[in-house]
Amino acid sequence: MNGGSSLRTGQVANLAGVNAQTLRYYQRRGLVAEPARSPGGHRIYPPETVTLLRVIKAAQRLGFTLTEVAELLDAGRHRHHTSSGLHQRAVAKLAEIDTRLADLAVIRATLAEVVAAGCDDLTNCTSPDCPQPFAELASLANVR
Repeated sequence: MNGGSSLRTGQVANLAGVNAQTLRYYQRRGLVAEPARSPGGHRIYPPETVTLLRVIKAAQRLGFTLTEVAELLDAGRHRHHTSSGLHQRAVAKLAEIDTRLADLAVIRATLAEVVAAGCDDLTNCTSPDCPQPFAELASLANVR
């Protein structure tokens, strides 16, 4: 670890659980600062980069896009306490997830009905119990 004060690309990537390409991509996106270079030209990172990468990955698992993560990191670096902060973004993300969950519940219920009815064709289901005549849905979509 170069005396514990800096880490090379592979070390940072390994410790953070990402690959080197991801690390370089985050640099290009401005999420991770451009590192210093060793006398031999190798990128050398401060140990805090590992924590930063873990934070980025955790935020992505929570549903934040890389653009949103960049904005949140920027707000934190500049101590902006505005609507761009984590609290407001988390509230908005919760609302977005609730909407997606409601949509998925409707889709799941409809698919369960299709399976239970034994529907056998997307455009011309012959099941008399078909809950979703797909041809009718397709024609409605074309009208809109």
